[in-house]
Amino acid sequence: MGHRALVAYERTDGQYTLHYSHWGAANLKLKHRISAESPFGGKDTDSKWAKQLLAELADGLEADAVDGYLADEGRPSTVIEPKPRATGLSLDEIVADHLDYLHHEAFYVVSTTFEIAAYRTLWFGLQYDSETIEQDETVGNDALATVRWYDGEPVGDGHLQGQFQALKDVVGDMIDKDVFTPSTARQYLKRKLAEWVSDRQELLIPTGESPFESASVGHS
Repeated sequence: MGHRALVAYERTDGQYTLHYSHWGAANLKLKHRISAESPFGGKDTDSKWAKQLLAELADGLEADAVDGYLADEGRPSTVIEPKPRATGLSLDEIVADHLDYLHHEAFYVVSTTFEIAAYRTLWFGLQYDSETIEQDETVGNDALATVRWYDGEPVGDGHLQGQFQALKDVVGDMIDKDVFTPSTARQYLKRKLAEWVSDRQELLIPTGESPFESASVGHS
């Protein structure tokens, strides 16, 4: 099934190109596999073609013009698909319209200087946790949380995911018992997440206006 992730690379105009990685969410290790020498990950430690392609994308190259870079059959494979899914997007647009929180387990933001932020996606959908909710939105119904790192390893990542799923199980039961409405259930999920995420992490919850600028819940 894979551990699917999306990766946003900053352009020189402040917009982003959006790329897909089928295994990029596993243990959030992709954070340490992206570098200026190998911008799309992989074993090629001096991928001149990848560096040139990313530079062109940063300057505004459109996705349809990328195929020429990918024609070489001897080109080493990469962890991230070099051809972007979309170009010229803001982070707000990516979070609101492109991240599918049921299917994308992680999201990475790569600056032009290769500072990398790794976010774990946490889906607020309760259709698998409540007998009364038939279907929930998978896009824009979510939270993004960074994790703490120690010696190159994510600390507490699995614990947070398990804790959040256990919380959803309880909240789903509360909806079925008419204790929560879907709206109050979402507010409860948001509040508990904010309590769990430490001061050394960042929690972003899209508001429908500007997720990356205004939805942080007091952590940076």
